Amino acid sequence: MSTTIAPERAPLRTAPKPAATIPAPPRPGGPGGLRAKKLRSRVLLAFGALLLVAMGVIWTRPEPVDVEVGTISRGDLRVTVDEEGMTRVHDRFVVAAPVAGRLQRIALEEGDRVAAGDVVASIAAAPLDARTARQGDARVAAAEAAVAQARARASQAQAAHAQALREAARARTLAGAGAISESAREQAELAEATALRDWQAARAAVRTAAAELSGARAALADASPATVGVATVTEVRSPVAGRVLRVPERSERAVAPGAPLVELGDARALEVTADVLSTDAVRIRPGMPVLIEEWGGGPALRGRVRTVSPAAFTKVSALGVEEQRVRVFADLDAAPAALGDGYRVEARIVVWEGRDVVKVPVSALFRTGGEWSVFVLDARRARLRSVRIGQRGEAEAEVAGGLRPGERVVLYPSDKVKDGVKVRVR
Repeated sequence: MSTTIAPERAPLRTAPKPAATIPAPPRPGGPGGLRAKKLRSRVLLAFGALLLVAMGVIWTRPEPVDVEVGTISRGDLRVTVDEEGMTRVHDRFVVAAPVAGRLQRIALEEGDRVAAGDVVASIAAAPLDARTARQGDARVAAAEAAVAQARARASQAQAAHAQALREAARARTLAGAGAISESAREQAELAEATALRDWQAARAAVRTAAAELSGARAALADASPATVGVATVTEVRSPVAGRVLRVPERSERAVAPGAPLVELGDARALEVTADVLSTDAVRIRPGMPVLIEEWGGGPALRGRVRTVSPAAFTKVSALGVEEQRVRVFADLDAAPAALGDGYRVEARIVVWEGRDVVKVPVSALFRTGGEWSVFVLDARRARLRSVRIGQRGEAEAEVAGGLRPGERVVLYPSDKVKDGVKVRVR
């Protein structure tokens, strides 16, 4: 019996599961790569645009303007006219030479005290020589002869007048009796009036000749035999008590009548003169208080306006501008001993004073159109505001409306400060 051997079956194999499909990266030249590249470009552009916008905002954002501020306050206000002035002795006396001659050296110094009647200078008259004396004698003799002649003529005129007077009396008597005509009477009266005038003229000639004789004798008085060749000295005395302010020339020299010799005055009686603008002078009245500062001493000196000159004069300023100035005179209440004549001072003339008024610094004011305006500080921003101003002083002005005490305003506003701009206080 045959044995059949079955063929051996091969084992079953299970097919492996397919692995997860991973998409291959897109090729650069494929459609997927182009879309990714565009997306990245758009993101970068958007980011760059946002960055530029942010930088532009930061760059163009205005920086706060640095400003100085002041505060609106309440208190006293004084309006003054300030000008440079000069001290001056109130009563100044210039002693002049009364005669011509040679002035002897003046021994007085500036600042010396003199009493009324003290000798301040001596003038030696020029001595007369013999020739001049003989000429003087001749002039005296001629004057005496003229006097004698005038008196003789006066005697003749007197006699002629007496005769004319008698003739006129007889003519009136005869005319009354009808012996002569009225015309003859009138001629006799006319002759009497003419003779009277001649007599009066002769007497005047006698007085004239006598005056000339007195002058000739006076000119010859210093030429007497005892004084010929000797100079006479004229003493010049002080008219008042005071101090010597100035000696124009101390040396010996020849002077003419009227030449100034010494200036005298009382240095304790000082006044202050100041040249103010004519536009300020119209506000100044006599009696207004004056403060004298920068005189080199301690506190300010006080005084009162005595007078304001009624006439102005033209003065050229340091900038070459012609100004109309008016001189103001003020008397000091008490002058210190250190202050003298011709000293420089600063005069502040008080033209207005206010008590408990609202004040704003003048440096905060400026004009907008025809109104005064300020920048008020409001939450770190400057706000433009119109205000009404009353009296205005050098540093502060009176507020008539528009501001309240305690508010802060911008001082010295520049062109960068606008309405609503953000500011930063220094």
